[in-house]
Amino acid sequence: METADPLPLILIIVKITVKNIDFYTILGIIISFILLIFSALISGAENALFNLKSDQIKEIEKKKDFRNQLIIKLLKNPAKLLATTTIANSFINVSFIVLAGIILNRLFNFSEAPSLGFLIQVAIISFLLIFLGVTIPKFYAKRKSEKFARASSILIALFSKIFHPVSTLMVNSTSFIGTKLAQIKQNITIDDLSQALNLTKDQITEDENILKGIVKFGNISAKEIMKSRVDVIGIDIEYKFKELLEFIIKSGHSRIPIYSETFDNVKGILFIKDLLPHIHQDDEFKWQSLIRQPYFVPENKKINDLLKEFQENKIHMAIVIDEYGGTSGIVTLEDVIEEIVGEITDESDEDEIIYSKINNLTYLFEGKTLLNDFLKIVDINDDYFDDLTGDVDTIAGVILELKGEIPLKNTQIDYKKLTFTIESVDKRRIKQIKVTIKE
Repeated sequence: METADPLPLILIIVKITVKNIDFYTILGIIISFILLIFSALISGAENALFNLKSDQIKEIEKKKDFRNQLIIKLLKNPAKLLATTTIANSFINVSFIVLAGIILNRLFNFSEAPSLGFLIQVAIISFLLIFLGVTIPKFYAKRKSEKFARASSILIALFSKIFHPVSTLMVNSTSFIGTKLAQIKQNITIDDLSQALNLTKDQITEDENILKGIVKFGNISAKEIMKSRVDVIGIDIEYKFKELLEFIIKSGHSRIPIYSETFDNVKGILFIKDLLPHIHQDDEFKWQSLIRQPYFVPENKKINDLLKEFQENKIHMAIVIDEYGGTSGIVTLEDVIEEIVGEITDESDEDEIIYSKINNLTYLFEGKTLLNDFLKIVDINDDYFDDLTGDVDTIAGVILELKGEIPLKNTQIDYKKLTFTIESVDKRRIKQIKVTIKE
């Protein structure tokens, strides 16, 4: 026995019959189509207008044509704009739903199966409204916000006039608009902030320099800003008390790491203020009892996390260790904060000259200069050396990565738009490097 074709069976069950199409039905279809276009324009316009970036708005302000001036006028009152789009969209969507339902009932006869007919109407109307009236226009508006804003500006301005009394009442009497606008304003990413700062790089102010520091803050590791172990002043735990005092006076530091035999075996941190009550003691005094527990962090610790740990644990210095447990260097609270606000100096700081500027395109750097500081000084992007395979932290490290060995004096190395010339070197380290920027 042959099985029946399911499609004719469904048609028999539902008994859908097409009625005669008259003038009013055609008119209703045309009006519904117009309402659907209005719904799409309003949905997309809200997305487009509130997603315009500051540089796009500046460009729009420069253009004096009618549509662009409408956009600027609408954006001057964002609360009213949001109220207008919300009211207009609700009014048009309700009108479309009612009219589309009437048209479907005029086109088809659902009297034999009203429940199933109702579901079919809901499915058709929902698909048209959600897919064509909301999803597609919002997706397009987000990608082409300026173009969509121009296309819909006249319609939004018209609705702003029509619904002016209702939108004004809505803005003044509810907290909805404020909440909605707050959500929109919070939708600013670090990438957006970074892009905005790049657009004004020729007019950077002191506050914007701080913002640039904040943008990069979460991507910097402890290893990038630490003081290398070869430059750290430490004290052997076997020092006599008088030797210790002489060393401290010469160093001028308020906190000093204490190690046993080698700097890979750090025992703690000595706070100089803890010695003040015992300043008149002799060599028999056990100053080692004043040592505080060291705080260890790995090289890849992000400094935004490190700052939180400094605050929570009320400490100012951490010992940076490598993957083998050896000491790489130290990082202080001051080092972390300097990444945001710039160099901090006080009366006890000695000027450490890590570079000198020969001319606008030539610098002389110490080999130990941190790569992070070097990029700031010569004003080069943070990702400039990202294609190097090794994990380098200093200019000397860059040279070693490029050459694979300690180069001889006067050796020149070209890398992109930079030329490195070795000015001073010994058997163990590169001391000074001249850096020339190619025009």
